[in-house]
Amino acid sequence: MVSGHLGVRLGTAADRDWIFGLRHAVYAQELGQHRDNPGGQLSDDLDDHGVVYLVVTCDGSPVGFVCITPPWVGRWSLDKYLSRVDLPLLDAPDVFEVRILTVAAPWRGTGAAALLMYAALRWVESRGGRQLVAMGRADLAGMYSAAGLRPTGHTVVAGAVTFEVMSGDVATLAARTQRRYALLLNRLGGALDWRLDVPMRPGPDGCAHGGASFDGIGADFRRLHRRREVVAADVLDAWFAPAPGVLEVLAEDPAWHARTSPPVDAEGLRAEIAAARGVPVDSLTLGAGSSDLLFRAFRQWLTPTSRVLLVDPSYGEYAHVTTEVIGCRVDRLAIGSADGWQIDLDRFADTLAGADYDLAVLVNPNNPTGGQLPVRALHDMLRRVPVRTRIWIDEAYIGYAGWERSVASWVADQPNLVVCTSMSKMYALSGMRVAYLVSDLSTAASLRRWTPPWAVSLPAQLAAVAALRDRAYYTARWAETTVLRAELAAALGAVDPTAVIDEAVANFLLITLPTGGPSAAEVVAACRLDDVYLRDLSPMSPAFQGRTIRVAVKDPAGNARIVDAYRAALAAVTARLPVGAATR
Repeated sequence: MVSGHLGVRLGTAADRDWIFGLRHAVYAQELGQHRDNPGGQLSDDLDDHGVVYLVVTCDGSPVGFVCITPPWVGRWSLDKYLSRVDLPLLDAPDVFEVRILTVAAPWRGTGAAALLMYAALRWVESRGGRQLVAMGRADLAGMYSAAGLRPTGHTVVAGAVTFEVMSGDVATLAARTQRRYALLLNRLGGALDWRLDVPMRPGPDGCAHGGASFDGIGADFRRLHRRREVVAADVLDAWFAPAPGVLEVLAEDPAWHARTSPPVDAEGLRAEIAAARGVPVDSLTLGAGSSDLLFRAFRQWLTPTSRVLLVDPSYGEYAHVTTEVIGCRVDRLAIGSADGWQIDLDRFADTLAGADYDLAVLVNPNNPTGGQLPVRALHDMLRRVPVRTRIWIDEAYIGYAGWERSVASWVADQPNLVVCTSMSKMYALSGMRVAYLVSDLSTAASLRRWTPPWAVSLPAQLAAVAALRDRAYYTARWAETTVLRAELAAALGAVDPTAVIDEAVANFLLITLPTGGPSAAEVVAACRLDDVYLRDLSPMSPAFQGRTIRVAVKDPAGNARIVDAYRAALAAVTARLPVGAATR
């Protein structure tokens, strides 16, 4: 390995002459892929349309680079050689192209190429990439195969060079690269100057469960006073307290609550939910939060041969369970900012009709995009769903949009419909962990057989019953949330009018930062310096293009903290952006 201090950073405009010069030296003069030209520079038209360069440096000077074409660029280097009919993968909304990984001759064999490959995969993961396509030199096919790339069956000839078109699953490639270069990465350790806006090491799980605000409070609970200093706007917990009746019952005899076993099947809570929602008590299955229910139900219903349809982007737990835990065949219906993050229900129904799906999931209102589905259109769509396809509708935020939009009462007439409702976010009971499914009686009976005794704790049962008995309190809080959300949206919009603020219909909103400025990850990291935690949505989906932040609505004081931290973060990050940062 070469002596010197290695680093990785985003390429800037200042790097371009060096990058184009090295491209010319390698691909024109050394390999004969392109004609030699007197200017000694080699570029292409994609270089002016949003491609990203990552650069490896030694003692601050560049020694190698890799180019990434994100899907939002709208075209590929491969378009010069193959049509979308030849390679349908190029039409996928979550595929990234990695190309022209190049290291200057003195640094070949030093680990610089491995570092570039690893950095590219981490960057693609951080932007929600799930598939990767690349052209690998045929004489180096063994190296690409060892990295986990697989031939697509297409060969490209460019000048004197023959390339294999290869593809791979990003998560698999990243895990393989992590293992393959573990010694190199460990050797570099803290000495590596890692300047990308994605952590060098991935987290322990494929799904970001909850937010990061306990990093500021301390998960060991030794600094609980910090809860008053941290604004946890990266999770969607309610800004308001539970209803007074909830607080009274929890305060009445906490010693008894702690030492007493609860009703085994939470019969009283089930009866209270049935009365509040107007559904048969035997149609209900309870769980310790919606994640408990979806893990339990999906693992009973699905196998690796099952086919599932998800909306992308949507609540990440569904993709995590179906792809990472069970290993289903998952298709995604992409939505984007251009259509207001709206789900096209006709397209959804047509997709279901065109294939043999075991399960399809809708979140209404959708998290993290905040759109809601029109009741009449949703009803019409559900009538078109094939009988063998189970439809799971998540209504975790339905109270904010209005209970009249709930479809739980339709279950009696549609046995393939299951409705999941969490009491966490709407009823300010996130810490209690209470949720329920409404389904046909046979499905509910089967799920209850798989439910362990005492699935919902005694404090949680007491709190949930009290909450359901005070509908007026929560209706007022949901209405207040609408007002607070509008005020927060206006204040954030005034900080930077070039950013797009999407208000949503629940207890959160989205900020989409303009291209050419700070990334979402940079702004989120800067806000944490002021103990304000926001959610960078980039890893969830390429639809967010690394520029979208989700912000939970808080009380007036918390919202003011959010606005101040956002303003300071934009100023700080923009001040240190290198010239040419628009290449991000």
